[in-house]
Amino acid sequence: MLDVLLIEDSKTQAAQIKAMLEGLGMEVRLAYDGLDGIRSVMEKHPALIILDVKLPGMDGFQVCRRLKRSPETQNIPIIMLTEKDGAQATMSGLQAGADDYIPKDIFATEHLINTLQQLGLMD
Repeated sequence: MLDVLLIEDSKTQAAQIKAMLEGLGMEVRLAYDGLDGIRSVMEKHPALIILDVKLPGMDGFQVCRRLKRSPETQNIPIIMLTEKDGAQATMSGLQAGADDYIPKDIFATEHLINTLQQLGLMD
């Protein structure tokens, strides 16, 4: 079972995304802010991190950069799943080291599943 860490400050959205991922057969842990997310990654390295941009304390771009700079965590795939869309935000996410940047729109679930398949994390 794929161990996923979801870092999302909205408890409602976190519950929806968690339910969708569990429906795909994944085990999902939650963190509600950037620092808690980093702590959780260090305690138990997940196979995948799904990361929101708008987080209290430390935003998703900062979390992504920090995890991708650390030799311990740099190889964990990070998918940014966020309401912050647009070319500039997408470029910022990819420059921070995200493996993909997915806007939360009607295609988000399909896009996420395609990305998971491309990363070899799903059949």
